Amino acid sequence: MPTRAAASNQDTSSDPAIAGTGPRAGESPVPGAGRWDAWVLAGVLFVGYAIVSVGRYRHLGQRSWDLGIFEQVVRSYAHLQAPVADLKGPGFNILGDHFSPVTVLLAPLYRLFPSSITLLVAQAALFALSAVPVARAAARLLGRGRGLAVGVAYGLSWGIQEAVDFDFHEICFAVPLIAFALEALLARRWRAALLWALPLVLVKEDLGFTLSALAVVVAWRARGTSPRAARYAAGVAVFGAVAVAVTLLVLIPAFNSAGSYDYWNKVGESGGGGPLDGLDTKLRTLGWILIPTTGLLALRSPLLLVALPTVGWRFVSSYPQYWGTDWHYSAVLMPVVALALVDALHTARTSPLPWLRSYAQHLPAAVAGASLALTTSLPLAAVTETEIYRKPERVTAIERLLDTVPDGASVEANIAPISRLTSRCRVFWVSNTQGVEPDYIALDNSRKRYRDVEAYARTLHPDARYSVRGTAYGVVLLERQGG
Repeated sequence: MPTRAAASNQDTSSDPAIAGTGPRAGESPVPGAGRWDAWVLAGVLFVGYAIVSVGRYRHLGQRSWDLGIFEQVVRSYAHLQAPVADLKGPGFNILGDHFSPVTVLLAPLYRLFPSSITLLVAQAALFALSAVPVARAAARLLGRGRGLAVGVAYGLSWGIQEAVDFDFHEICFAVPLIAFALEALLARRWRAALLWALPLVLVKEDLGFTLSALAVVVAWRARGTSPRAARYAAGVAVFGAVAVAVTLLVLIPAFNSAGSYDYWNKVGESGGGGPLDGLDTKLRTLGWILIPTTGLLALRSPLLLVALPTVGWRFVSSYPQYWGTDWHYSAVLMPVVALALVDALHTARTSPLPWLRSYAQHLPAAVAGASLALTTSLPLAAVTETEIYRKPERVTAIERLLDTVPDGASVEANIAPISRLTSRCRVFWVSNTQGVEPDYIALDNSRKRYRDVEAYARTLHPDARYSVRGTAYGVVLLERQGG
């Protein structure tokens, strides 16, 4: 943990508001003893995240087409081409779906290691990296022990674990950006906070509002000591909102073949009831966001305002997948609630209320304990099971079958075969080739959805004839016959 003198070099020396932010009595460490705690924690988390993510891949456990879509996009970037995702439709430019040009950063790595695993490992590294600013900020304000406890609670938080377990998503870039921005905000490094947050507009279209909310908090906290920083922050807040409007109304429609934003319908449709649809589930999700992660103490910090845009669009929507605690939607909230907790703990330690001081003193250990207990039923529990380290014979046989598809071939597929083909073939989503007759059709028929796969192929492509080339554990590979 940095010494108090070192902390004073971070734009805080003239600010009496943070006097006494070092460790409590009984926590005086050997100088520099906690300096690497955050990085060691991140390294351990990276290993755990990678085991879970790659392990799911090795078991052919993908839950959606997202991994395939993102691999197609990154593969296009790696070959200096427009970010086309044929799984969304032949020649579909992904910038017309979600505006996430940040994924171009993975292109050099993917060019060296062209595989879906590259994306999964990169995501694990980014999520693990986000624990560094959380643990570091907590140690600076609360002391080494409590800082490490908060870091552990964050790294094992259910929102991060569920995102790790959900293939790949562009929000893996947003999580560390938000964490580093909030760490800088807590250190009163206003410019750094804004600079870390600005790239959020390149991660996903809605995150401009998150940028605006963070900038508002910066403006509020800087108003007394640095009016100039407050003015800059106000400008950034306006920029974030304008960026959202420009992205949704101009940029995405310009790349979208239909000239629109495809997700407007998920706000008011997909269930028809609007914000009150699934209210019980939404309230339970809100409880999961605040109770096991912060013991509700984060409600005392204005940093929690940064979570409002993401919570808001999810809860206004009537789209069921936005409501619950699975998938990746809560990952961007985890650094917010963790650092809001750090902020609230720091201020509560000087509260005139004895019960609040006592609660704040014991809460870091409590949230760390809660995260450890919950992990027994969350994805990271798999690291203690031998099965995740073995590739099943079923997967080996399926891969052997799909390896017979030549490089560069066009393939129509559903979820299971996609990730084994997107690194070397042109892959379409089943029933969405839009007139293209692919060379092969690869179907996971393990649940016997298609009684006659050749007849199903004829319904997909009446003018072509496909015959079964091979099968393996329910996966069927069909090849187009003739010219």
